[in-house]
Amino acid sequence: MAKTSNKFYITTAIDYVNAKPHIGHAFEKTLADSIARWQRIQGRKVFFLTGVDENAQKNVQAAEQAGIPVKKFIDQNTGLFQELCKKLNISYDKFIRTTAKEHTEIVQEVLKKVIKNKDIYKGHYEGYYCSGCEAFITERDLVDGKCPEHNREPDVMKEEAYFFKLSKYQKQLIKFVSDYIIPESKKNEILSRLKEDLKDVCISRKGAKWGVDFPGDKEYKIWVWVDALINYISGAKEKWPADLHVIGKGINWFHSVIWPALLMSAKIELPKKLLVHGYLNLRGKKISKSLGNVIDPIELINKYGADSVRYSLLKCSVFEDSDFSEEILIERHNKELANKLGNLVSRVSALAEQNGLKKVENKLLKKFKTKEIEKFMEKYEVDKALLLIFEFIDNCNEYIQEKKPWETKDKGVLYELVDSIREVSKYLSCFIPETSSKIDKIFKSDKIKKADVLFKKIEITGLSELSSSQHSNQKNTNLPLSSSKEKLNKSEIPGIISMENVQFNDWQKLNLRVGKILKAEDIEGADKLYQLTIDIGSEKRVVCAGLKQYYTKDQLKGKSCVLFINLEPRTMKGIESKGMILAAVSDDHKKVFLIAPDKDIEPGSKVS
Repeated sequence: MAKTSNKFYITTAIDYVNAKPHIGHAFEKTLADSIARWQRIQGRKVFFLTGVDENAQKNVQAAEQAGIPVKKFIDQNTGLFQELCKKLNISYDKFIRTTAKEHTEIVQEVLKKVIKNKDIYKGHYEGYYCSGCEAFITERDLVDGKCPEHNREPDVMKEEAYFFKLSKYQKQLIKFVSDYIIPESKKNEILSRLKEDLKDVCISRKGAKWGVDFPGDKEYKIWVWVDALINYISGAKEKWPADLHVIGKGINWFHSVIWPALLMSAKIELPKKLLVHGYLNLRGKKISKSLGNVIDPIELINKYGADSVRYSLLKCSVFEDSDFSEEILIERHNKELANKLGNLVSRVSALAEQNGLKKVENKLLKKFKTKEIEKFMEKYEVDKALLLIFEFIDNCNEYIQEKKPWETKDKGVLYELVDSIREVSKYLSCFIPETSSKIDKIFKSDKIKKADVLFKKIEITGLSELSSSQHSNQKNTNLPLSSSKEKLNKSEIPGIISMENVQFNDWQKLNLRVGKILKAEDIEGADKLYQLTIDIGSEKRVVCAGLKQYYTKDQLKGKSCVLFINLEPRTMKGIESKGMILAAVSDDHKKVFLIAPDKDIEPGSKVS
């Protein structure tokens, strides 16, 4: 990784505290945190600012609806945002609250400079106002008469107000924006609007009881967006200008046009780059408090751990909208963190403990696309960088399958794997820092002990016991399939394997045999598992399968089945299970049917 010594000041947007945090807040903070951690690794002096907007009128309205004094309400919800940052391991340097005295003073100082430059005048405002955006909007912004961000009709307002001469800076803004906004698509949206008539913007609210006083006229409060944007200066002071603002696409205009224009007027240095990320959607709809479809990130962290939440969020597209749900989190946790990374660490540490290491040239590491990863990170394409890291984890898993160190005891191969995992951990520290720290401790010296399970499989609702037995023995995935094409086990239930999405080239690697179930027995302490004895011609195998809620013992006895036999054995409820039965699983996981070959086919016959 390249080393530099320059500073790097990064910010997130500050969040309204009219409700507790939702998953969109967690996404932005985790995205910014991964970038901040990366910049620190590069040797840059990072200052990372996040925080909350406590001066918004919507905070006041929410407090009144809750019947709680405004200050108490704001303190409570601010505490939840601070808790989110702590639980997510957000490595911020300062958490700003806009009710702080030092912030108020700097807001007024900046606005006085704008007034001194004769860029503020008094006039009358008449038009639309969206209380959700806390912004004045034009008719052209509406979709079917509603604010597209909050899906509701705006208020019609008319009042005497102070205006900022935004139109004065149109040409300067067009030039500035051309090298400011990432990605290109979001830059083009702003440039398109800037080439139209640019109207002056109302920057005051008359009669508001909460917020920062307008300089020289206490009958007015400063418009919350002017107040909020200046947090980037008040929260950093001598660290200004920002190297990178990280924001959601819904507030692009404020950060791309209003914010730099205010700075131009106040003769303050401009920020360098603006990263505009996409939204998280739930079944195609934006996740937001105003739309009432929020996902609580603190609950997710409490259930699944910080790194599983961080990883599942950082796998989302940075620049485009992405679907996100608890089901998506579980799938990414099980298939990628547990199956790929977790199994790699578990198996390699166990083999290294048994056989030791011998230092050799690490040819495996040549497959690690570090230059490409670094390019993606410098362009803030975090999701693409993470994809390449896990591509190399796939390479490591494939290398184990190819070299078979459990048979060869090859200490040189084990060294290559250990050395590769150490390198992977450095890069993962930006994304899943807790896990990276655990990996570093496991492989800190060449005297390695078998690792505890990094990621336990998450039990699927309604099939929880079916997957619980995988938690205790992560190393047992001696699956002769390319890890980069690991698409076999959609539901990841031991004893049942879904063949959906298996690629054609993978079929030749499967060893499927016709079996006949000789007997089915209960397992002590297992409500959903049977112990099956299966005749596969050359031998009789014991397999544990989660079929209890779908079949009786009598229904299974004598039944033909298809068994996946080239898996390393797994210990389940104290029983060594040697295979997986093929079954058809309904989309809702409520129905499972064994794939039963013709009874005339002899046990042991190969399925191809």
